[in-house]
Amino acid sequence: MIRTALASSLKRGYSTTPLISAAKPVNGFVGAIGNTPLIRLNQVSEETGCNIYAKAEFMNPGGSVKDRAALFVVKDAEEQGLIKPGGTVVEGTAGNTGIGLAHVCRAKGYKCVIYMPNTQSQEKIDLLRMLGAEVYPVPAVAFENPDNYNHQAARHAKSLENAVWTNQFDNTANRRAHIETTGPEIWQQLDGNVDGFTCATGTGGTLAGIARFLKEKSQGKTKIFLADPPGSVLYSFIKSGGKLNERGGSSITEGIGQGRVTDNLQPDIKLIDDALQIPDTDSLRMVYRLLDEEGIYVGASSALNVVAAVEMAKKLGPGKNIVTILCDGAYRYQSRLFSKKWIESKGLSDAIPEHLKKYATLD
Repeated sequence: MIRTALASSLKRGYSTTPLISAAKPVNGFVGAIGNTPLIRLNQVSEETGCNIYAKAEFMNPGGSVKDRAALFVVKDAEEQGLIKPGGTVVEGTAGNTGIGLAHVCRAKGYKCVIYMPNTQSQEKIDLLRMLGAEVYPVPAVAFENPDNYNHQAARHAKSLENAVWTNQFDNTANRRAHIETTGPEIWQQLDGNVDGFTCATGTGGTLAGIARFLKEKSQGKTKIFLADPPGSVLYSFIKSGGKLNERGGSSITEGIGQGRVTDNLQPDIKLIDDALQIPDTDSLRMVYRLLDEEGIYVGASSALNVVAAVEMAKKLGPGKNIVTILCDGAYRYQSRLFSKKWIESKGLSDAIPEHLKKYATLD
């Protein structure tokens, strides 16, 4: 039967060459992290005259770009002897790093405790608990407040034996994950033809690590733009040449935006060539556009990154290769992003074109 099908394909003139090469087997969950596809986004590429590529980080085994950071901060703790078998990993996170840590901890035999702002989606909290993590949703307060979720996580770790606070915001093992994996993957996938890279930042690890690698490999030719949601101070920090304003306002995006410059971002802040501030209306509209035009189902931070890539393409001009990050899938936010009531409560109904409102099916 196989020979008959092959003969039929050849007779019809179809190629029998595989469209993609088969991936080699990997060792467990940890071995499956990284080596994600780089997707050309056809519609926005045609609109801008550039090739806009998105790293499909939702295809990591834990479903987000934060799988990389989670693995590296745990490896760093092991290398430093900060945790022994059977120990506990504690982290403060808006969700995705916690999910990555919960997966990594299960794979490595550690307990996992997560503190997170109670403003995060219920889907994330439910998934963390399903993965066996102990979850503490706490009021969302500024970093300077001792009750900030990061400080509560640090205190919790100190109260336990054989426990480590992995400190994703200021632990530069996070940044190292992207210097050693994500940056090299992008470079290899485009044969070194990377004109621009942009993404938003929460901890700063993804932007800083990729920027460091691409700037060094391209000898400074690759442009780096920081993308920022409303309510974050990093856009104004870059634009003002280093003036840090007080944080104000909010955004529908989760896990990105900052009120300070983290230790992950600080060493490479000088590598950032420009910054873009992306309104929530544009991010939400792009969530729906990507689903409708590309068949890609992603969250608001991923959509914000694509909007930023489009703006970067306009600034750099046609013919360029622009890369960004698709952080995670929309299923972690679907009760919000695809709820008519939630969208109306945020005053964002007009952000979605009429022909795309058919996707807002949840009440």
